[in-house]
Amino acid sequence: MRLPIFSRLVAPILQTLRQHPKRITGSLAVLLLGTGVTAFGVAPLAPDAALLPVRQVLEAVQTLPTADQGDALSDFRFKLFRTESTRGTDTADTLLQRLNIHDTAAAAFLRNDTQARMSLLGRAGKNVTVEATDDNQLLKLSARWSTDDEFKFTRLVVERGEGNTFTSRLETAPYTRSTQLASGMVRTSLFAATDDAGVPDAVAVQIAEIFSGDIDFHRALRKGDRFNVVYETLEADGEALRTGKVLSAEFVNNGKTLQAMWFSDPATSGATTASAGAVKGGYYTLDGQSLRRAYLASPMEFSRVSSGFKMRFHPILQTWRAHLGVDYAAPTGTAVRSVGDGVVEFAGVQGGYGNVVIVKHRNNHTTLYAHLSRINVQKGQSVSQGQHVGAVGSTGWSTGPHLHFEFRVNGQHEDPMNIAKLNDTVPLSAAMQPAFRQLAGNVRQQLQAAASIVQTRVE
Repeated sequence: MRLPIFSRLVAPILQTLRQHPKRITGSLAVLLLGTGVTAFGVAPLAPDAALLPVRQVLEAVQTLPTADQGDALSDFRFKLFRTESTRGTDTADTLLQRLNIHDTAAAAFLRNDTQARMSLLGRAGKNVTVEATDDNQLLKLSARWSTDDEFKFTRLVVERGEGNTFTSRLETAPYTRSTQLASGMVRTSLFAATDDAGVPDAVAVQIAEIFSGDIDFHRALRKGDRFNVVYETLEADGEALRTGKVLSAEFVNNGKTLQAMWFSDPATSGATTASAGAVKGGYYTLDGQSLRRAYLASPMEFSRVSSGFKMRFHPILQTWRAHLGVDYAAPTGTAVRSVGDGVVEFAGVQGGYGNVVIVKHRNNHTTLYAHLSRINVQKGQSVSQGQHVGAVGSTGWSTGPHLHFEFRVNGQHEDPMNIAKLNDTVPLSAAMQPAFRQLAGNVRQQLQAAASIVQTRVE
């Protein structure tokens, strides 16, 4: 009898589960989840901290020895490094004072050492770096400067020996070359534009010389003309000491774009530079046309025309007469270079010219460089384009330091300002065409990168 009664009680439940399985299952899940959450909410997370036992632990700590550390710190010495530029009025004491060196022995050595005295004192513009102790005693002094050698610089080193003794030595070291990109826009003049762009004057002169056969930079510049340039910086001991050559340049004049790149072709450039083993090169358009001119545009890298090829009132003879050359105003000692390849026809003193050098070029062309303070060449010596033949002075009939420059064809005077237009095209050898085209592709990318500089500045 019990089994039928159990069956009658369970049967309706089973029937309901069969009819509504999902509803029953969901209700059971909610019931179980609610129960679990409730249990979690009331269950304690950890024992009550107030009921935990407290125990105090005492432990002896041994003090570390400090005597040795104190002795090491008391013996520690650090070195100081400072850099300055020399001034024309410098004495040993003033130079060391600006470098914060208080060392009577070092000052005495600089005053008495011939190499140090001749290289530093009264010589402006030389980079000087010192290494000193923490009490400002000199350990080492290094001074560096550029010379006519475009591959090496000169360094003076003064070092402290035992006690208060010092030694000095002169040495040469090669430059480290790095590449700079720049871009600018002309508003008044090329030099003003390069100044605004932070480009050195030596680079501006090279730009003018590269494109002088196509652009008259005195008369043909237009507001809005622009340039892009890639050039070398020559560094000595990590500091920029001078600029090297322009590697590539682009100039847009009155809407016309001119491009140039430096390229060395051993098949046509001839001898190498003995001091550095570097093959001579020249400037070419990016499609391979030579831009080499028979003559440079100017006998000086930095110059200003003070008197042109014309009639003028002579300042000494006090008469009107033809001025058969061009005068370039420049400080005494400024280097004067031959504008073209040739042979020295005369080097010495000649009447009103004072110290003068005359160079004979091909096709019965001659150039004359007068009023020099010194002469660097001898009669019969071969000179190459750009080689220094002397320095600006005020010898002969001269009222002040300047270079008088003449250009003659078959003995007749011609306007020197026109000589840069005489072309001397040197074709690129066929063997070098593949290397040239590859380099030209890289140059185009560099000039585009340089052009982006001015665009970024404008934006």
